Amino acid sequence: MTTGAPKGENCLVDMDSKAGGLFGAEESHPTGTGGAGIMSKLWLPKGISASLMKEWLDKRRMSIRPWAGFVDQRKFSKPRNFGELCQRMVKNVDTYNSNYTFIFLGLILYCIVSSPMLLIALAVFVGAFYIIHLKSLESKLVIMGKELNVPHQMGLAGAVSLPVFWLAGAGAAVFWVLGATLFVIGSHAAFRELEGSDMEELLMEPV
Repeated sequence: MTTGAPKGENCLVDMDSKAGGLFGAEESHPTGTGGAGIMSKLWLPKGISASLMKEWLDKRRMSIRPWAGFVDQRKFSKPRNFGELCQRMVKNVDTYNSNYTFIFLGLILYCIVSSPMLLIALAVFVGAFYIIHLKSLESKLVIMGKELNVPHQMGLAGAVSLPVFWLAGAGAAVFWVLGATLFVIGSHAAFRELEGSDMEELLMEPV
């Protein structure tokens, strides 16, 4: 008499197929371009893939202005008036936007690494989402008659880990990162003198 339960090699094949669905590249990506399992669609909005993110980072890295010139103290001075301050802010943000982006990312990384509780909270969130996603692969997760898709699973994981984030002071960390970013970028953009090409471009603009 046979049963429906997999045995022996068939069981191994079944487990491999589940693992492949989680981490393999066979699972279709929401963008329709093919994905890399769960790792390619964890928190990326629809229409954005890991390859697009990598391409964006590569472009940012290639457009970075030399850091030596970025922090050259000889190029800093007090703006003479409010008009010059506004001109510097606009032009420097446009010129050094890639440098500012990596400063922002660096502050986020520093905030996470320097806070053990925040690291624990992130680990709890990732672990909760991983477990919920594994359960959804075994059987459909339904709450109030609605099946949980990936965004819903992330929301559930966030609700589970919310107390840990609260204990870790995640709200204060977010405000610290935003405040530090505005202070660093605003100060640099205001006091960094414009390059010669930028000054010529301003002089050529019609009044």
